[in-house]
Amino acid sequence: MTGTKLTRMRDLARRRPLGTYVALAYAISWIVWAPALLTGAGGMGLIALGAFGPAVAAGLVIRWTGGSIREWLRPLLRWRVPARYWLYALGIPALLFAVMNVELALLGKDVDLGRLASAVPAYLASFLVISLVGGGQEEPGWRGFALDRLQARFSPTVATLLLGVIWGLWHLPIFGLAFVGPMMFVFYYTWLWNRTRSLLLCVVLHGSFTAALDNLILMRDSAAVDVVILGTLVVGALVLVVLTRGRLGFDPRVEPASQPASQPAQEPTLAALDRVPI
Repeated sequence: MTGTKLTRMRDLARRRPLGTYVALAYAISWIVWAPALLTGAGGMGLIALGAFGPAVAAGLVIRWTGGSIREWLRPLLRWRVPARYWLYALGIPALLFAVMNVELALLGKDVDLGRLASAVPAYLASFLVISLVGGGQEEPGWRGFALDRLQARFSPTVATLLLGVIWGLWHLPIFGLAFVGPMMFVFYYTWLWNRTRSLLLCVVLHGSFTAALDNLILMRDSAAVDVVILGTLVVGALVLVVLTRGRLGFDPRVEPASQPASQPAQEPTLAALDRVPI
């Protein structure tokens, strides 16, 4: 990139940080994915590499706008949170998919509990891979950068819906029409991020959800499976919105940690967050 183009990008980032971020996230990831999708060259290696696009895009915009990279990434090390949030990040996906299997059984589908013997080890292996290199690395971008900026302009529910569309369409080259899935997952992440300010837990939730989706439906894929998965996620998201009165754990006192240094962030402690209505 020439000096002139770089200067223009920096100016654009200062004027429209969120729009610049989204454009960069799409461009970086889709360009990296293109050889694998068009020719098969690079395979899963390029797919995994392209998933770093949202984080790279966020880092660039933060740097160009004078924000703090260290403060932006600090939540990746935030592990000291109440145990209930760890239980949520590790357990809510498995619980939702257990409910889906019950629903499929009630619909008369051939749910095979014998699959659990192979599904559990596969789930654990997938969880580790996804958390480390298979999708969890997206979180510094989507939650650590974009979500706070959307919530500064819109209600938490609307901000989450907008991020769901952005996040879902970003998956379009690799998921096809299944990009709709992330549009429903996104609500579960918003509540966790707002309540804990921990990107580490969002990474764990990402690993848990993807591993559950890949391994914990105990029957062959079918149209009924797709409908049950989507329907259960939608109902769960609606319940979360209703229980939190549309706030999804949002605290308006919290400012993005990666904002320009001239505007120091004011971030309440977890004890203070626990006094905010869920």
